[in-house]
Amino acid sequence: MRWRIAVLVSAAIAISYLDRQTLPVAVNAIGKDIPLSNQQFSMLQSAFLFAYAFMYAGGGKLTDALGTRRGFTVIMIFWSLACASHALALSFAMLAVSRFLLGIGEGGGFPAATRAVAEWFPTHERASAMGIINAGTAVGAVIAPPLIAVILSFLNWRWIFVISGALGLLWTAWWRLSYFSPEQGPEANHSDGGESAAHLRWIDLLRIREVWGMVAAKFLSDAAWYFYLFWLPKYLYDARGFDIKAVGAFAWIPYAAAGIGCLVGGWFSSYLVRREFSLSAARKLALGLSAAVMPLVIFVPYVAVSWAIVIFSVAYFGQQSWSTLVMVLPTDLLPRRVVGSVAGLVGFGGAMGGIAFGQLVGYLLDHGIGYGVVLTLAGMFHVVAFIVILVAIPLFQPEDIERRLTYQGAR
Repeated sequence: MRWRIAVLVSAAIAISYLDRQTLPVAVNAIGKDIPLSNQQFSMLQSAFLFAYAFMYAGGGKLTDALGTRRGFTVIMIFWSLACASHALALSFAMLAVSRFLLGIGEGGGFPAATRAVAEWFPTHERASAMGIINAGTAVGAVIAPPLIAVILSFLNWRWIFVISGALGLLWTAWWRLSYFSPEQGPEANHSDGGESAAHLRWIDLLRIREVWGMVAAKFLSDAAWYFYLFWLPKYLYDARGFDIKAVGAFAWIPYAAAGIGCLVGGWFSSYLVRREFSLSAARKLALGLSAAVMPLVIFVPYVAVSWAIVIFSVAYFGQQSWSTLVMVLPTDLLPRRVVGSVAGLVGFGGAMGGIAFGQLVGYLLDHGIGYGVVLTLAGMFHVVAFIVILVAIPLFQPEDIERRLTYQGAR
């Protein structure tokens, strides 16, 4: 049952990555009806990311308050309707509103997924389960371009958003029929948790050293990830002379490697736990190995393009192995009643890192500082993030964290 749950949640994450790529992939078709400058296109992406960052934290609180089953239902319905609303857009402003609403909805996806893992999986299986779920990001990223191309060959661009939104609503029906917390069973209809977490504020959670350590580490590592995610095609266009056909032929390879990284990173950490490594050692060894491959991107500007694709693939593999493990840490360290809230804060840190570094990248490139410097910075972020985790979480002591949370809640 629990592995079916992992596949179910992975499908939701795949839909989220499909939904967020609808605009970038279809932008040329949209531009025939709603002309978009490069600056306006950048503003649409920023509208999504800002909403996504803040509602990552808000979505975590929501799932802790409503429970996983009800919370994920609300989240998916909201983001599916937000995606479909793009089809009604007649202007840039209407697209921006739809993009902002999509960011609000999708911000709750990963916190709800993390709570599902905490509910259904024992400690020695959680990293593997999160790997399966996180692999949905790669599935959505790989299938989006060909799926959207097929739709555009038969229908106009507005149908892309209608069909993507409909997929989310169909998933919601599947979720309602399939998911129940282990304590409840199918007959239960009430909230499945969170009542004791409501009085814990975000500031209370951030007073816990382990929490701010995870937030800071995610801020650093996702700064690199969002750079790879948004800038890889542009790098291939600008620095390597690719055309759109070449990007379409080769840019999917790093995403496939990312999906493998999700599965391998989660599996390896769970394997170490089964081999009777301590939970702290199993997580940190896998995190350290994931971070160790990331500085390879420093060499990208100095190698042939085929090797650059290989290095980017290794980086995507390492990043998503890392991301899987970082997102499972809240389930290892914290009581279930606050897992959604903490996962939301961790994701908020990651999205804000992406925004901050994205702005820095644009500034550096516009002022004549090339990709070599940018890739050097991106290549070191995971190493620094790993050091942050070692300092902030020297030992895995969930009982001590529970005691400190109880103290914070009583204040």
